[in-house]
Amino acid sequence: MTRRRFFAPPDAFSRDTVHLDSDEARYLREVLRLKPGEQVFVFNGEGKEFQCTIEEARRDSSLLKVVSEIEPARPESPLRLTLALALLKGEKFDLVVQKATELGVTTITPVTTKLADIRLRDQSDAKKRVVRWQRIALEAAKQSGRAVLPEVANPVAFAECVSKTPTSSVRLMFSERDGGLLLQVVESRNEPVHAVTALVGSEGGWTDEELGSAREAGWEVITLGGRTLRAETAAIAATTLVQHLFGDLK
Repeated sequence: MTRRRFFAPPDAFSRDTVHLDSDEARYLREVLRLKPGEQVFVFNGEGKEFQCTIEEARRDSSLLKVVSEIEPARPESPLRLTLALALLKGEKFDLVVQKATELGVTTITPVTTKLADIRLRDQSDAKKRVVRWQRIALEAAKQSGRAVLPEVANPVAFAECVSKTPTSSVRLMFSERDGGLLLQVVESRNEPVHAVTALVGSEGGWTDEELGSAREAGWEVITLGGRTLRAETAAIAATTLVQHLFGDLK
């Protein structure tokens, strides 16, 4: 039987009870039409999942009784994978957030680049987009059985992304030109890889200046075959390949 899964942050738990917020409570009551006494499962976004029973089902909040902690429906990848993605038009970025979450990314970082498909008007615009992406990530985590909710970070400038990504992470910049093979990166590693940051550009790709600054900062530029991929395809393909080579996608 498919688990009926809900999300509640750690601070929503109190001893042996947990409160669902208005959105989750509305889905429980009005969409699934669940009633007191029925069994549901709640994950806290930090890797823990709990079997619960419904005590109160209201439109704006629901109270659940925690029965026991259980193993999450799906295990997490051992790889800490950050997808840094140039800003794409709405539905394209939405798609990548959904699929990258299903594929096990830890963090999604929107990046403003010179050839990005869109421009953020102001901080309010950025905040609204991040809230939307966080909601998409939440729904994808629920659907895919993850108990860890990926972080959708605030947008950062390309220069900041390139210069401030920790060197403890394998830093891969995916480009349609002037790059090496991903397998060469694998073969060059003498120690296990625990963290990767994959940087993917927009439909317009990278400027020569961006490629040069990334190389100077120690990033490895990777090219995926001879075909030109759409940005959203490249992001999903890069995530899949990195999880296959360094994570748990076998």
